[in-house]
Amino acid sequence: MSIVVVGLSHHSAPVEVRERFVFSPDEGLEAASRLTSSGAAREAVLLSTCNRTEFYLRLPEGGAGPEPVIGLFAERAGLTPGEAARYLYAHRDRKGVEHLFRVVTSLDSMILGEAQIQGQVRAAYERAASVPAESRPVGPVLSRLFQTALSVGGRVRSETALGVGAASIPAAAVELAKKVFGSLKGRRALVLGAGEMAELALEALAGEGVRSIVVANRTVDRARELAARAGGRAIHYQALAEELPTTDIVATATSAPHYVLTRELMQRAVPGGPRRPMLIVDIAIPRDVEPEVGGVENVFLYDIDDLRQIVDGNLERRRAEIPIAERIIVESVDEFWSWYASLDAVPLIRELRDRAEAVRRAEVEKALRKLQHLAPEEREAVEQLTRALINKVLHRPTVRLREAASNGHGPAVLHAARYLFELDSTHDDNETGGRGAE
Repeated sequence: MSIVVVGLSHHSAPVEVRERFVFSPDEGLEAASRLTSSGAAREAVLLSTCNRTEFYLRLPEGGAGPEPVIGLFAERAGLTPGEAARYLYAHRDRKGVEHLFRVVTSLDSMILGEAQIQGQVRAAYERAASVPAESRPVGPVLSRLFQTALSVGGRVRSETALGVGAASIPAAAVELAKKVFGSLKGRRALVLGAGEMAELALEALAGEGVRSIVVANRTVDRARELAARAGGRAIHYQALAEELPTTDIVATATSAPHYVLTRELMQRAVPGGPRRPMLIVDIAIPRDVEPEVGGVENVFLYDIDDLRQIVDGNLERRRAEIPIAERIIVESVDEFWSWYASLDAVPLIRELRDRAEAVRRAEVEKALRKLQHLAPEEREAVEQLTRALINKVLHRPTVRLREAASNGHGPAVLHAARYLFELDSTHDDNETGGRGAE
């Protein structure tokens, strides 16, 4: 039984490739369920963010490996499996666990220390865990893995300065705006979208003293709700052309599957280009702004991949915290893997305790038939005494079996235990696929 991560990120693919692999939340759940219902995976969680799309899987013993997942990625992107595989990576077992811990702590992020990733990991896990039990794609192992990862993320943020300072993607966009304009006080901004990234961009802009903020969205009610937080206005996408001539900064973060801001729209709104510099920062995946918009006079267009160059100069303090964060991750991987490896002992421990309990019951019943004079409370005392004896006798063997399974000596020790206690060597573990789930 293996834990495997298969996916792509800003490390393995440029933005124009990554945007082809994006799954909406509902599509991600459907894809994870396809993998588990088909038997390609026992458990599956999809993490899909601006910079990465990754399946976290618990594969069955002797299964097909990651090939079905590669096929699913290829189908999503409209590529052949071979073409898709060029952009994908796979991390197995301890490396997969370590990868998730590095992701949730932002050590693997485009912007070191960005805070959004932990919330995105939490949302991905909770979305999978919220499905009704009969079709839930996440089970005991990935639940433990993601809960541990979130704990690791919290620990790194509380014990290091990795998250100190503004370095999220929206904050980086505002940092870029300050490089272009100097102070942002008195500037006019237009935010496209009303989701989490748009909300963060709006908060960052408002925090820098932007005078006027307009929020454009397909659903105007949601745009009004967001704009009200910064004393701004809300418009529908159809009114963009009217706002662009007086806008200094455009931040786009919609979930639209097509370009929202095109060169044709820009030329119609500001024929010949804006009279003063206009900064457009496209932080959406897929991109919101047609690349040709960057060719319009006086327009400065940056996409999400450009932001890495902007923030590098601000990250030295955060980089100094990396060794501390990595020590926490190493400790946490060891702890998780010790638990996971110990699950090999669970079926045997269960059999051993069941056998001991069966013997206890038989012997107690035999003894009580000869002790008919005992009162009910005395008979219960005999039951409690014998249960306590069984628990005490089996406690150390149980601990040692778990330790052996987790330190690499499991197969030999478990085989010896089955022989010594005359336990059936063919255990039905269809439920756990070779590992228990305690």
